[in-house]
Amino acid sequence: QVQLVQSGGGLVQAGESLTLACVVIGRTISDYAMGWFRRAPGKEREFVAAISRSGLATRYADSVKGRFTISRDNAKNMAYLEMNSLKPGDTAVYYCAAESLTWTSVADGPQNYGTWGQGTQVTVSS
Repeated sequence: QVQLVQSGGGLVQAGESLTLACVVIGRTISDYAMGWFRRAPGKEREFVAAISRSGLATRYADSVKGRFTISRDNAKNMAYLEMNSLKPGDTAVYYCAAESLTWTSVADGPQNYGTWGQGTQVTVSS
């Protein structure tokens, strides 16, 4: 059974950076496309970024494009979300997600992902 375990997150000031990490346990990460989602207080869960199994295709929400970078290290079974120029509006619980898609596919809908991490809080103060 595959599990996703997240690390990173915390409290930062606006303009600072954070990197979230997600390790895949029980299977090899190369079997999965990976995604990052977030849920802010009182809001629906929203898509942040996704990366294909190959790592060659990525997709970002407009709100984070140019500031966030999703990556993966298949040798380490890890996925990452590097977040720069953070804004108070980025405050949310962030979740990584995995799904066995084709080698070059990415997906931005939460319904496309069957396995989820435990979530990690990111708080950006102004």
